[in-house]
Amino acid sequence: MVYQRVTCDPEKRHRRSIRLRDYDYTQSGAYFVTTCTYRRVCLFGEVLQGCMQLNNHGQTVTTYWDDLVNHYPKVELDVFVGMPNHVHGIIVLPDNVGAGFKPAPTRHHGLPEIVRGFKTFSPRRINQLRNTPGQTVWQRNYYDHVIRSEDELDRIRQYILDNPVRWPEDVENPQNTNR
Repeated sequence: MVYQRVTCDPEKRHRRSIRLRDYDYTQSGAYFVTTCTYRRVCLFGEVLQGCMQLNNHGQTVTTYWDDLVNHYPKVELDVFVGMPNHVHGIIVLPDNVGAGFKPAPTRHHGLPEIVRGFKTFSPRRINQLRNTPGQTVWQRNYYDHVIRSEDELDRIRQYILDNPVRWPEDVENPQNTNR
């Protein structure tokens, strides 16, 4: 048998990063985050008459989202919705400045660390409920958008709140025949 050595060509990227190039994700601001389940499996419940009905797994995801403030003290959470196979939420990183404009003593976690924590903590409990230890729950990456104005924040909040009503046309809905 002949073995071929695999080399990495730095000019050829095998996986495109969806993060903003050279952006500091520890910077204060509001971030819109979406993450989907692995293979877009509808794991968190169902939408009935425009309302999301969370099952135990969906309630677990919501609990772990809400608990992020206990693991990352400099984080504020805004609106959030769990959908059958994805979640949307807004994470706010406030200014990392204490009294007298000196750096605050608490470590300021960046968005990737916070999302990583969420995507690590929640599957442990979900897999306990499903009796599937080590099973992949989340897709490998996530979508984020840096919110740059109050108007944009208001539009994204409304988008998140309206998500269950728009589920029949959602591209993430496996039953949507128009995808």
